Amino acid sequence: MSTTLDPGGTAPVHVPRKAALASFVGSALEYYDFFIYGAAAGLVFPDVFFPDSDPATATLLSLATFGVAYVARPIGAVIIGHFGDKLGRKKMLVLTLLLMGVSTFAIGLIPSYASIGVAAPILLVLMRVLQGLSAAGEQAGANSMTLEHAPDRRRGFFTSFTLQGTQAGLILANLVFLAVATLPEDQLLSWGWRIPFFLSALVVAVGYWVRRSLPETPEFEKEKEADEVAKLPVAVLFRDHWASVLRVVLCALVSVVSTIIGTWSLAQGTSDEIGLERTTLLWMVILANMVALLSLPLWAMLSDRIGRRPVFVFGALGSAVLAFPFLWALQHANVGLVFLFGILLSGVTYSAANGIWPSFYGEMFDTKVRYSGTAIGTQVGFALGGFSPTIAAAIVGKGPDGWLPVALLVAGAATVAGLCALTARETAHVPTAQLGTRLGNTRDRTLTHA
Repeated sequence: MSTTLDPGGTAPVHVPRKAALASFVGSALEYYDFFIYGAAAGLVFPDVFFPDSDPATATLLSLATFGVAYVARPIGAVIIGHFGDKLGRKKMLVLTLLLMGVSTFAIGLIPSYASIGVAAPILLVLMRVLQGLSAAGEQAGANSMTLEHAPDRRRGFFTSFTLQGTQAGLILANLVFLAVATLPEDQLLSWGWRIPFFLSALVVAVGYWVRRSLPETPEFEKEKEADEVAKLPVAVLFRDHWASVLRVVLCALVSVVSTIIGTWSLAQGTSDEIGLERTTLLWMVILANMVALLSLPLWAMLSDRIGRRPVFVFGALGSAVLAFPFLWALQHANVGLVFLFGILLSGVTYSAANGIWPSFYGEMFDTKVRYSGTAIGTQVGFALGGFSPTIAAAIVGKGPDGWLPVALLVAGAATVAGLCALTARETAHVPTAQLGTRLGNTRDRTLTHA
């Protein structure tokens, strides 16, 4: 294979492509595991693990177990981020893959509440915590790996493959659940829901095969050879980059859009009050994410040309606006408009922010703390957003206007994210070696005001 240098940087062309492919496949497999839990929490777990509660309370409890992983994610971000900046990106990516695969497979083995009582939801929560610890380091590691292998002028495009993998994992998870959702109710609730979790055994095998041959990033190797790897990356992070961490936390609140559409809307839409079919909403999520697979790299390429901030801000503020017609259509069981606005919101507009945050956030930090900074910032923000389905289930009202409090929740979070992004420096055209440094910040201001 050719090792011709890319005109935008010094890395051989085939290495960034290999890194992007590894990030895509690894993230797809990793987040397949993570997202099948979200689908199950909205559609199955209320009956399997909380059968003694009334339907509304069972749904609330089930969605709370979904949010538990987001509590574990900041803890995992500190631990995995520390070792990712100290020992290297590649080792941690293999660890997160193994941890996610084992915990997900174990969920499929948990007996129902009818079999072992309260021990069933306790085991469910424990496995969900392990999923959260794994997910905390997955995206940050994959993003750091890809960004540091990518040529300077195409960092946005190459890092978008991590999120394309995430979308592919979500599509795969929903397709699998679409198949098992066609089973008779008794079979679905007894053994059918377990099949997607058992398939996670393939995650470990395929993901390990893809990632084991990928080299460590040249930026990290330079730090290691120069003996400049931080002994306590988190301490350095909060000493020198606390403002960027806070900025990432607030920008990551845009993830509320994804969790409401991908998890809460499934539970709400299939509730007795609305009465939509499981398969109808699963198809909406699948089609929206198929569109996202196409739009993500296009938004990323645009950000390589015009900058990260305008693309991210459009995605966040546009999502705040489109949340209203989507949730109105859902509450009124208008299938046509649910599909239309669901695809426009999740597949197109939200993808503008979702596709470029890997480069946008990663470029705020230098190599010494990039893994930690991205992991901690995103996971604290995701933790705040992860409980949005639970909050939505608690605040949604009855009747035709019951959707409005949830829409205000989504719009508020997305607006905060968009406005916060406006305070960030533009880094799209700063060389990778200068990112997060005084020189990079000076160059950035020059480019911005040129």
